[in-house]
Amino acid sequence: MTTAGTAQDAQFMRRAIELAKQNMGRTWPNPAVGCVILKDGEIVAEAATAPGGRPHAEEQAVPAAGEKAKGATAYVTLEPCGARSSGRKSCAHFLTEAGITKVVIAAFDPSPFASGRGVERLQSEGLDVVAGVLEDDAAVLSEGFLHRLETGRPMVRISADGQGFDARFAASPRADLAGELARLGEAGYTRVWTAEGELAEALRAQGLLTE
Repeated sequence: MTTAGTAQDAQFMRRAIELAKQNMGRTWPNPAVGCVILKDGEIVAEAATAPGGRPHAEEQAVPAAGEKAKGATAYVTLEPCGARSSGRKSCAHFLTEAGITKVVIAAFDPSPFASGRGVERLQSEGLDVVAGVLEDDAAVLSEGFLHRLETGRPMVRISADGQGFDARFAASPRADLAGELARLGEAGYTRVWTAEGELAEALRAQGLLTE
């Protein structure tokens, strides 16, 4: 595995990030992920995680590419899953089975169904893996997902319109805010928003607001 991508890698990873951002706020409980498949300098398929979190980006893009996937490069904003909680075929399996020969990843996924297992599966099948390409640019796509994994609560940010968020967090400033957020986390929410005001100040005072 290498960690230094080329200018071409950055170019097509930007497209994958753009695709994923279009579905932010619609894919919970899963993060929004973008996938671009490139063959001979031409994009032959692209997809983002579907609303509701499934299908994953890779399991849409690979069938769309068809035979053109053989010998192609896949650009994915988050490490492909190496196993599925449902027991279904993993995204790493989709990529290897299709004949993809190189996978470029923006960020690693610490969830129990990735956590290096996706990369290990890809490499065990002989695929060339490049990781860390535009990792900082892709961070916003999975920040809420990772926050929920670490804390059990969705991330709360200030927003004027809630674009790209799962839902608005509306609660009394005097409520058990950590408990309210924990219930949202159990429901699968990863990234919620509130406007500036009394609620935001209460969240800020309790260290529950990400700024």
